[in-house]
Amino acid sequence: MGYFFIALTVLLTVYGQLILKWQVGLAGAVPPGLAGKAGFLLHTLANPWVLSGLAAAFAASLCWMLALSKLPLSVAYPFTATSFLLIFAFSALILGEHVSLAKLAGTLLIVAGVTVMALAPTPPAP
Repeated sequence: MGYFFIALTVLLTVYGQLILKWQVGLAGAVPPGLAGKAGFLLHTLANPWVLSGLAAAFAASLCWMLALSKLPLSVAYPFTATSFLLIFAFSALILGEHVSLAKLAGTLLIVAGVTVMALAPTPPAP
């Protein structure tokens, strides 16, 4: 069950990030001044899509707590890095963000590092 909750954490996190980026991009430029920024945020917070992204982030936190109740942090945490790969891929495919060789290489290095961490044996707890 712990890995199921990790998967939900990652998927809800990815959904939230993509939705927030999409909707903030549609909202336009942030106005200058404190009042302009506050108005921008309040207007954006009234958007149902933004609310769904924030709700997904909250649900991801709840799933993360459930995952941590089942698995050691050193086992669970590396899997959250899969969000880097998913966000990289979906931001290019869905949002049309630029993919560069440097971004691809960095993402692959993160995945390689997480793979090494995940395959490393975990000593038993004292």
